[in-house]
Amino acid sequence: MSGHLHDEGHTVAGWAGACIATVGATVAGLGVVMTSVALAGVGVGIVVVAVLVTWLLHLVGWGKAPGPRSRAAWGLRVRDAGARDGHPGCVACRLAGRGRHTAMTAAVTATAAAVTTGPDPEDPRSAVAETGN
Repeated sequence: MSGHLHDEGHTVAGWAGACIATVGATVAGLGVVMTSVALAGVGVGIVVVAVLVTWLLHLVGWGKAPGPRSRAAWGLRVRDAGARDGHPGCVACRLAGRGRHTAMTAAVTATAAAVTTGPDPEDPRSAVAETGN
């Protein structure tokens, strides 16, 4: 694979989720062919389990951040040390409440700055809030 010049994103989380989802899709497909609502429902349940397993493995470091990785991190057995703090722009991390610390800190700082400086004379909304109208 000497011609492999970009990161494909293959991770333990991705492979595990894909394998479980394949089983779920197969079971759901058999349920449709056999006209069994129960079997189709079990298949859909397995696919939901695949999503949860992938998400949990991502959160413990067996996934990857969005975007390309460094060449040293391309191996399947390389854990992601940055998963604990949350990846920027990662929906899975945001759903778990990770990576919000900087956004929260920025919002609190902006609110504190607005309170200490008072209303903005250029902003017509601040004049309405000041007069109570």
